[in-house]
Amino acid sequence: MRSDVKNRAAIPDTPRRGRPPQSAADAAAARARIVEATRTVFAEHGSRGLNVALIIERAGIARPTFYRYFNNAEEPLQLVLDASDMALVDGLQSALDAASDEIEMVLNGIEAYLDWARGHGPALRPLFAELHDASSVVSPHREKTLNMLRSRLIARFETLGRVAPPAIDIDVLLHAFEYVGFRVAMASPADDVDDAWARMTMARIALVLLGTEADLDVAREALPGLFRPAP
Repeated sequence: MRSDVKNRAAIPDTPRRGRPPQSAADAAAARARIVEATRTVFAEHGSRGLNVALIIERAGIARPTFYRYFNNAEEPLQLVLDASDMALVDGLQSALDAASDEIEMVLNGIEAYLDWARGHGPALRPLFAELHDASSVVSPHREKTLNMLRSRLIARFETLGRVAPPAIDIDVLLHAFEYVGFRVAMASPADDVDDAWARMTMARIALVLLGTEADLDVAREALPGLFRPAP
């Protein structure tokens, strides 16, 4: 009961009107919906075309619902980019851990990278376009991811009892994989680009940069067509 100060009359308490408290599951679902909508808008417009209006239209939610969870459009985009970073790093780590030798490590790593690239679909185009743009919010993720990938590759070489290649060679490898993965994911039917081309191209680059002469001899047997025949 509460008291009306003016009339000194007791007034029965009544439940407060409005939306009932949201459960943790409902909140998580709403956040996930916003993040997924952000991923779609980013794929269509890139980070510079991303805004709250487009996100809430795609998510089918009201503006207040968006601001209940995020302060601006960049916050859910950062979650999208973080997930992309870790999908690549964790996928590569699983591929390296499953390898029993250097050749298998190369082949597993290639499949992990191609799977990651294919998983982005249309979002791969703005992602790669902005990775090299220092003014983009996407760009810092590239350096962070390269550092993680480099560290994990070096650690795997050491686990196998091999001397790790120079860091610059690993960087060249990762940059080459980046370009090949982009070409495959964005290829049109008219392009002379497919998974088989990507695997062989990436294998050549990886074996020359990371392997030894003995690795190349083994690879010739394991990968027919690795090197083009002499004219």
